[in-house]
Amino acid sequence: MKSWLMALGLAAVLAVPAAAATTTWQIDPNHANAQFTVRHLGISNVQGEFTKVNGTVVIDDDDITKSSVEATIPLDSLFTRVTMRDNDLKSEHFFNAAQFPTMTFKSTKIVKEADGSMKMTGDLTIRGVTKEVTFDVSGLTAPIKAMGGTRRGVAASTHINRQDFGVSADPGMVGDDIAIQLDVEMVQK
Repeated sequence: MKSWLMALGLAAVLAVPAAAATTTWQIDPNHANAQFTVRHLGISNVQGEFTKVNGTVVIDDDDITKSSVEATIPLDSLFTRVTMRDNDLKSEHFFNAAQFPTMTFKSTKIVKEADGSMKMTGDLTIRGVTKEVTFDVSGLTAPIKAMGGTRRGVAASTHINRQDFGVSADPGMVGDDIAIQLDVEMVQK
C-alpha cells in the first residue's frame, strides 16, 4: 500500500507541468524611447529621439540566449526639439518617412557575457535597407508589479554608419557615425 501511494504521488508530481521560464513581454511605447547622437559640422553633437518604440520581447530566464526581440519605431515619433530639423530628417533627404514610415529590428542571436551583460545581434532595417547590427545590452531588471501589470526594463546601445542604410544627405555637415541608446520598459498584462 505504501509503495502504491508513493507511485501515485510521483505520478501526480510528474503530471504537473514545470513553470515556464519563457515569458512574452510587450514594449510599453509610453515608457520606451530610442535616442541618437550625431556630430554636426564636426564640432558639436546633436541629440534626438524616437519617442515611440513598439514590439515584443520573449525572455527565457533559464537560458537568456534563447530570448528574442522584435521592435518597430514609427519615424513620425522623431523629435530633436527643432521642428525644421525634424521635418528635414523625415524628408526624402534622410529617412524618407513617407515611403518608409518605420524602422525595424529583429534579433538573430543573444550572447551572455562573463560580466552579466549581453550582446544582441539582429537585423536593423532603415529606408528599406537591412544590415546586421550588434547591441550592448545591460540592466535587464527582475519583474516587478506596477501600473496594472508586471514590468521589466532593459537598456541597449550601439553605433551605426548612416551611409550603410542609404541615409546620406549633407555629408560633412552631418556625421556618419550614429550612436544609439535604447531605454525600454516592457509589460506583461
